[in-house]
Amino acid sequence: MVVAPGCATPVERPASVTGSIQWEGLERSYRLHVPPARGAGPRPLLIALHGGGGTGEKMERLTRGGFNTLADREGFVVVYPDGVERHWNDGRSKVKYRSHREKIDDVGFISALIDHLVRTHDVDKRRVYVTGMSNGAMMSNRLACELTDKLAAIAPVAGTMPATLGPRCRPSRPIPVLMIANTHDPMMPWKGGEAHFRRLKFGQVWSVKQTLGFWVRRNGCRPLPHEGWLPDKDPDDGTRVRRYLYHGCKADAEVMLYAVINGGHTWPGGYQYLPPRVIGRTSRDVDANRLIWDFFRRHRR
Repeated sequence: MVVAPGCATPVERPASVTGSIQWEGLERSYRLHVPPARGAGPRPLLIALHGGGGTGEKMERLTRGGFNTLADREGFVVVYPDGVERHWNDGRSKVKYRSHREKIDDVGFISALIDHLVRTHDVDKRRVYVTGMSNGAMMSNRLACELTDKLAAIAPVAGTMPATLGPRCRPSRPIPVLMIANTHDPMMPWKGGEAHFRRLKFGQVWSVKQTLGFWVRRNGCRPLPHEGWLPDKDPDDGTRVRRYLYHGCKADAEVMLYAVINGGHTWPGGYQYLPPRVIGRTSRDVDANRLIWDFFRRHRR
């Protein structure tokens, strides 16, 4: 609830609502945040995918509702879908979760969800974006590989390309990619290998460098980036952020990396959902929600 300038009474911000669609015999649920009406015309859609073990509601909480606040201000729709039994089939092999064992068609689900929201909430088909955390980040990569014709850009956070997905990734066109990766992530190794948490293993993933290089080559970007440090806005958080920007890409499909030095398995500027000794540090030098939306808003399909 906020008080509008010049008003004596509070103004209610729209709350997120739950919804569902049927897909392949399953009821697939989601949380949806629709901003107040802001004139005529279709609105962009931002799809935010939770991490393994999470839900759409937890993704909303992880971002501190930041996407909702931006949506209200800038007029886009946000949807937080739920994976089957809290996981996405992101293309990894030898993973025990139901979404992987049963080869749940999450690409088809997200495609159907986009179609549903285009019909029901006047979504602009040329401005559909996907971001995600961890398992949701890997799923973002898969969607860029297999659902390219419906997406304008992706922004994976704390998740790289699954090793079994990369060799068969064939996007139908260049697609803009913003990566946010943490150098001291205890679950998603910066240098690639086995994704893990302590003794639990979650399948092989590419390194940040390999994933970044894949998208740079696929988009036909110049191989040398413009790079530099971002301001250390919170010296007490123990992190620094370095940005790498690749220009000269086909169809203006730029590629960016925000490398969070000393960051953990976390969403920069987001909710510290477990203690730093367990998942590592959360950077307070940048707001991932703002970085991602500023990137997305520059691109359309």
